[in-house]
Amino acid sequence: MMKTFKTTGTCSRAINYEVADGVVTKCEFVGGCPGNTQGVAKLAAGRKVAEVIALLKGIQCRNGTSCPDQLARALEAERA
Repeated sequence: MMKTFKTTGTCSRAINYEVADGVVTKCEFVGGCPGNTQGVAKLAAGRKVAEVIALLKGIQCRNGTSCPDQLARALEAERA
């Protein structure tokens, strides 16, 4: 089931994602820099949630966060 995470502090407005059996199966950013967000989404798909969080958490762009960091935060909320 696709879920939506509303981002804060980034150019993207939201992230739509799906997780099945601990693996990110789908990911798409709403807004943001198309090349970057599409690249991050494709790299996240097929990876374990824990791996995506470890790779992306803390990446900075502006406002103390980034689109990749927001994806990590969304996935952390998913696990909570």
